Amino acid sequence: MHFNFIDFFLVIIPLVIAVILHEIAHGYIALQFGDTTARDAGRLSLNPVSHVDVFGSLLLPLILKLSGAPILFGYAKPVPVNFARLRPFKTGTLAVASAGVAVNFSLALVSAALFRILIRFPHGVLASLPEAASVIILKFLFYSVTINVVLALFNLIPIPPLDGGRIVTALLPVRLQIKLIPLERFGMLILIVLLFTNSLDLFMTYFVTPLIRWLLPLPAGLL
Repeated sequence: MHFNFIDFFLVIIPLVIAVILHEIAHGYIALQFGDTTARDAGRLSLNPVSHVDVFGSLLLPLILKLSGAPILFGYAKPVPVNFARLRPFKTGTLAVASAGVAVNFSLALVSAALFRILIRFPHGVLASLPEAASVIILKFLFYSVTINVVLALFNLIPIPPLDGGRIVTALLPVRLQIKLIPLERFGMLILIVLLFTNSLDLFMTYFVTPLIRWLLPLPAGLL
């Protein structure tokens, strides 16, 4: 199997940026609702050392790429949030849970806009660069769009501890919340099984791929 290290790093860099900003967003919004846990732990820093998880940010994406998994996924060390300190609790919980997804959608939109501008005006910035550099820039933006769309939509799956699970839990009556919360301890195991058994093909077909095609002017058959 041919492994392209340049392509891999062009994937890892936007992935690390995406997961770090995703986690920082959770902590920053929690701070706005009264929880200082992330700030006190020094986790509102942009320093990647504070956030990168060796398995989730590096090894898992490598394994998925080498195994030909339908989506490339990763995560950073979760930013600590004490949801009990959020005021008002329900609004704060929904805001904190939605913050990371909002950041990923925003990064996808910005990357897609830059990609479209560069493609639409090929005699501008790209014309002044060597062809190899132009290809690297476009690939970086393409991977940034793809990764952020995947992260945003993947995190909306209603399985704790994903953001979608927290959003659904916050919207449910307390008696149902109590039943759903214990599922969180098995959530990551469930997701890993789904990833490695290609059970997310429908997720790709009906959500991820259509959104990427809508954001990016790609040749037919590329996705």
